Amino acid sequence: MGLDEFFVTGEPLIYAGMVAIVLVSGAIIFLLTYFKKWKWLWREWLTSVDHKKIGIMYILSALAMLFRAGTDALMMRTQLAFPDMNFLDAQHYNEIFTTHGTIMIFFMAMPFLIGLMNIVVPLQIGARDFAFPYVNALSFWSFFFGAMLFNVSFVIGGSPDAGWTSYTPLAGAAMSPGPGQNFYLLGLQLSGIGTLATGINLMVTILKMRAPGMTLFKMPIFTWSTLITSFIITFAFPILTVALALMTVDRIFGSQFFTLTGEGLPMMWANLFWMWGHPEVYIVILPAFGIFSEVIATFAKKRLFGYNVMVWSLILIAGLSFLVWVHHFFTMGAGAFVNSVFSVSTMAIAVPTGVKIFNWLATLYKSKIKTTTAMMWALAFIPSFTIGGITGVMLGMAAADYQFHNSYFLIAHFHYVLVAGTVFGCFAGLVYWYPKMFGHTLNERIGKWSFWLFVIGFHVCFLPQYFLGLDGMPRRVFHVVPEWFNLNVISTIGAFGMGLGFAVFVYNIYYSYRHSEREKTGDPWDARTLEWATTTPVPEYNFAVIPHVKSHDAYWDMKQKGETIYDESKLEPIHMPNSTGRPFIMMAILAFTGFALVFEWIWLAVAGLIGALVIMGIRSFDYDEGYHISVEDIKRTERSARGQSHELR
Repeated sequence: MGLDEFFVTGEPLIYAGMVAIVLVSGAIIFLLTYFKKWKWLWREWLTSVDHKKIGIMYILSALAMLFRAGTDALMMRTQLAFPDMNFLDAQHYNEIFTTHGTIMIFFMAMPFLIGLMNIVVPLQIGARDFAFPYVNALSFWSFFFGAMLFNVSFVIGGSPDAGWTSYTPLAGAAMSPGPGQNFYLLGLQLSGIGTLATGINLMVTILKMRAPGMTLFKMPIFTWSTLITSFIITFAFPILTVALALMTVDRIFGSQFFTLTGEGLPMMWANLFWMWGHPEVYIVILPAFGIFSEVIATFAKKRLFGYNVMVWSLILIAGLSFLVWVHHFFTMGAGAFVNSVFSVSTMAIAVPTGVKIFNWLATLYKSKIKTTTAMMWALAFIPSFTIGGITGVMLGMAAADYQFHNSYFLIAHFHYVLVAGTVFGCFAGLVYWYPKMFGHTLNERIGKWSFWLFVIGFHVCFLPQYFLGLDGMPRRVFHVVPEWFNLNVISTIGAFGMGLGFAVFVYNIYYSYRHSEREKTGDPWDARTLEWATTTPVPEYNFAVIPHVKSHDAYWDMKQKGETIYDESKLEPIHMPNSTGRPFIMMAILAFTGFALVFEWIWLAVAGLIGALVIMGIRSFDYDEGYHISVEDIKRTERSARGQSHELR
């Protein structure tokens, strides 16, 4: 293989990307070397098993992926802005189209939400860390190296181009030769290991490590949404893992699971993909529902209306999410009976979702709403998501779906659900919990500028796409005809408005770091749940004394009664896990193995696999039992923090 086959050549935009990668990587290496931060990076971050640091790394990675996938989206919208536009050629457009969807779902939405879960859930349930801190670190590096393996494809080997769903036979070896599709398969399998492990880890953590007195129906709603999401992950992700493995064997070793030539079943890929893919929609929306519930209750200064109903509706959605996947191919010819069954199940899932809308509205009713930036994201979500939900019911009607399915109406629908639900939720959660993560709030004025630019840009971008779809514009097109010109220009302007909003959001992070007043109270929002009962910054052990929970809004009730959690007479030595570099090393080796498989260098892949097995073997005989923080050290830490936050309860 020559260098011209190994590296992507002939595309000016790719060359620009290569230059940017070299410059950014060089700048990072220079700064770490100049300020002598290599040991600090390894000791404090790369080897950390602290759930809070792992959560921050998830979120930083997700923001980087949002920038990458957002850039892809702006390039697509530029290509579609004018008839006969030649900004991108057809091949490059297909690659960007594929990477945009894949990165947004797998490497932005899920890790962003998992990052928030990492930081918040142990604090909300009064735990000191995850049930399996080592596995938590392993999960992050699995995701990170999977994302890097996928992203390197656009400069090495070539990006996948079969769409984010990678339908067979298009994604098979015959119609998609070369390494591009292999990057998709191996990158997703590697990151999927981490997601599945995280789901199991969160489930065990929530079920087994809650504070005394915290029954299931006294858990915060975000913790409930995380628990239910973890169950969906645990049952859905093995389906995707098996499907990806089968296609990998098809492409690299010549089997015939999804190819007609060997009596395989191309449609089986679509079934397996959407048996995972529709529960996946709820994996990225249910945690957002939990975030909005926490934000709305805090800034409405009221207990969440219909808490029990909210929990049961989450459970019902999780169950129904596995019974709706066939609505993704109503037009494949399965027959009227099959279509009717899945049409009914699709519309049924709208009922518990609609119940939530009324829960939030009832919480807001007659409340004194404090319009912080986080609350504005939550308030904007309700009408925006409702539009997406209603049009989803329209698509759920099998007969109507024949008209809507392959049109831009569908594009508008799922962006109204996933952006207004998941992305708005990610921004709301990050702004809301930012002071707990970094010790200062984000600037409210700049935050509201970012909010308005993004939300207005969102509606300007995607609302016209409903009308484009009704006017007959098909999805997955590379050129637009003059009849669709005006609405496409408007849509592109809106997309750049969202990009500007994101840029202002990133600037707000920098501005607030430089100028915001440091957080001294530990509870800047006068919030309701236990994560705000700790000092800021949160010590490595989270709680010096494990709290005793008596009600749903545990911290709010403690404040009303004048009770405190911290009591020096109850201090005991705290057991904590040691940091370790093995998760980082093992997943780096597996990423190398995946890279070798992408190019079908089997002997290198085997060597990498042996290396990973060696690391696993070393771990199996590791009797490291962690360490204890002495009572004196705890007192010193707490007194130092409470000297700055003497009013903290």
